[in-house]
Amino acid sequence: MSEIELYQQKIKEAEQEIGRGIIGQREIIRQVMLALLSGGNILLEGMPGLGKTMLVRTIGQVFRLAFKRIQFTPDLMPSDVTGTNIMVREEGKSTFRFERGPIFANLVLADEINRATPKTQSALLEAMQEHTVTVGSESHCLEEPFLVLATQNPIEQEGTYPLPEAQLDRFMFKVLVKFPSREELKGIVELTEGQAPPQIHSVMDGEELLKARKLISRMPVADAVMNYILELVMATHEENPYIREGASPRAAQAMIRASKALAFMEGRLNVSFEDVQKTAYPVLRHRVLLSFDAVSEGIAEDAVIRQIIDAKEKNLYA
Repeated sequence: MSEIELYQQKIKEAEQEIGRGIIGQREIIRQVMLALLSGGNILLEGMPGLGKTMLVRTIGQVFRLAFKRIQFTPDLMPSDVTGTNIMVREEGKSTFRFERGPIFANLVLADEINRATPKTQSALLEAMQEHTVTVGSESHCLEEPFLVLATQNPIEQEGTYPLPEAQLDRFMFKVLVKFPSREELKGIVELTEGQAPPQIHSVMDGEELLKARKLISRMPVADAVMNYILELVMATHEENPYIREGASPRAAQAMIRASKALAFMEGRLNVSFEDVQKTAYPVLRHRVLLSFDAVSEGIAEDAVIRQIIDAKEKNLYA
């Protein structure tokens, strides 16, 4: 078995092990795995109680990664996230020592991120983009792999601070966590009312995850597929009654990385048009700003993205 096949098998086993700890949500698990393998951050949007925290904790167990949860509230300060310098007395003199905050972990769950003030939200920006934290005049590197998974409630917006576009763009994916089906709900209830939870086993560690990322990054992308990705992103900037602002260049970068990871997870070393179409939704839905017409007509981001994909698909096979 080659090195590539070995890691493809390990990733498949890791996905299956996560699925043992989370009932349903197969598509959500797949998208979180794609972000893990691509090194991108995720915004999880869904109602409370849908297992978002359990999902992140289970991923930490399967990949043997340090996990920290931060509950975002209006009174949360930036130093509560990043850490702060504290004064200590040593040998009769006072010195400053940096006390690390919860951001210093491999997996950081920013729960209800839109409940914190913009100043506190911005404390995550440097960590998400540069994987460093600067306090005072000193910068501190975060341990790799590092990933931020933030959650927000889609309906309870009173007293919240919507994420600015600059911060939304730092998230590779926006994943919609849907309510479980009847059978899935029954399984959740049975699991939490008496049955012993399944024992989750570690499948990979941080070093192996970083190695898998390197293998994925070296995968080639055919010119036709690359052009297709660029056309999808450029189409968000064409005249469209439902789009106010199109996606940034980060969208093209994210789509390339995610499409490579999807092909790798499915045992292939070539990126297909179908890979691009599957990753386009989580990559674009938070980067495309809808117009007033779209909002007033009740048209969602996914419908607009579907329209763009359909239009480009006709040209693809014309």
